[in-house]
Amino acid sequence: CGCRGEAPARVSPFSRSPSPSRPAARTRPSTSTPVAALRRAPTHSSSTAAARASTLPNPPQTPPTPSSGAFDIVTFRRSQESATRHEEMQQKTGLVEAIIVEIQDRDKIGGSYLHSDAICCTPELDKEKSCKVGEVIIRPNPDNPDWPKRIQTFFDGKNEETTMGTQSVSINKTGMYYLYFMFCDPQLRGLKITGRTVWRNPHGYIPGKMAPMMTFFGFMSLAYLALGLLWFLQFVRCWKDILQLHYHITAVIALGMCEMAFWYFEYANFNSTGTRPMGITLWAVTFTAVKKTVSRLLLLVVSMGYGVVRPTLGGITYRVAALAIIYFTASEALELVENLGNINDFSGKTRLFLVLPVAILDATFIIWIFSSLSRTLEKLQLRRSMAKLELYRKFTNSLAMSVVISIAWIGYELYFNATDPLSELWRRAWVIPAFWSVLSYVLLAIICALWSPSRNPTGFAYSEETGDEADEEGLSLVGSAVKGTGDIVNMHVFTEDKRA
Repeated sequence: CGCRGEAPARVSPFSRSPSPSRPAARTRPSTSTPVAALRRAPTHSSSTAAARASTLPNPPQTPPTPSSGAFDIVTFRRSQESATRHEEMQQKTGLVEAIIVEIQDRDKIGGSYLHSDAICCTPELDKEKSCKVGEVIIRPNPDNPDWPKRIQTFFDGKNEETTMGTQSVSINKTGMYYLYFMFCDPQLRGLKITGRTVWRNPHGYIPGKMAPMMTFFGFMSLAYLALGLLWFLQFVRCWKDILQLHYHITAVIALGMCEMAFWYFEYANFNSTGTRPMGITLWAVTFTAVKKTVSRLLLLVVSMGYGVVRPTLGGITYRVAALAIIYFTASEALELVENLGNINDFSGKTRLFLVLPVAILDATFIIWIFSSLSRTLEKLQLRRSMAKLELYRKFTNSLAMSVVISIAWIGYELYFNATDPLSELWRRAWVIPAFWSVLSYVLLAIICALWSPSRNPTGFAYSEETGDEADEEGLSLVGSAVKGTGDIVNMHVFTEDKRA
């Protein structure tokens, strides 16, 4: 299960953790204060030290090959004040426990089966010989007494630092696993962790939640390649009648193909090496941000009737360009944080600070696009340009349908996340992000069909005879924190209408 990570981390006393029924409800071993935050590298069989969960798919019809995990040079450092409270020759002056638990066994952490809300063993519970004072209460799984897995590391004397011995863990059961670093001694408050954990699945380092996405990106790369070949054949067949619009569509197809290919190779490299090189990931993230921006920008320009009811954008060119630049910057920043940042680098408020601008800009694009479409349809209807009107009606219907589907999917996504806070449905989680890529591709295919190169392109191009004017488009902004509908405007449309 593929995780390699290195980063300092802070641990807080587990005595302040939540009740036993919710030990795995967060991505940290403790809910009160931040805990271990090793570098983001999701795993197949277990989580990182920040309790990031992962999964282990095993072959269903053959004896399962165990997934493996290893703690490599994990060091714990306590405060000087905590260390000086003990004698030099005293042994076991502090205990830190690494606990690996499958999500279905989360109720076995803590004293719930002892009718207690305690996470750590108390003298009263020790009298019942159910646990040891100073240790986290763990009830073994009756089907597998060695699980949940506990690995203990002790401080000696006045030492401020101790290192966990090299440990290997084999996992034979498919599931979502969490890794916690816990301590019960309040004197260890402020404990810091540095080190690396490595987890590998039988088929590679990529985590179970991410594994289907690698296959998905491979299929999407082939799908864009097929669409590109069909478009290229039609492009060559009618190359003497090509409009500027067709070059734009070609560019978006190429962007989509490159985006999917980069993501596939990024995931494949992660699966084989256990690391995510910043260079490959940065290229994939940048292609994603560029494609989103270009798609929304060109869709907006087409909706304004550029090349159909107006020969130029006139005075709004700078506003359109400014919106595109701002959107690219915001989108790139969000993608970089999500794909290159550490697990606990950003709080919820910081993440909201990055998500909110993208959501507002998406809402701005949607409002501007549909208001422009309304004006364009009205002008075409008044001028009785029936061929152009029919084309734009089909285009509008496609956009409207995508919005309806996107809103429905957002509702499902919210429901899915609300009902599965612990990622127990990890096998289906990949469908959520994959949907937006599929919707984007379907809309691009529709646009390719509507604006396919033909022998008579001038029938849909702008002409002076229509009396079209290039009046300046007004922009009505609605300040709203509406969530962007994924890639619903990722339709990759660029038009120069054909004259009726």
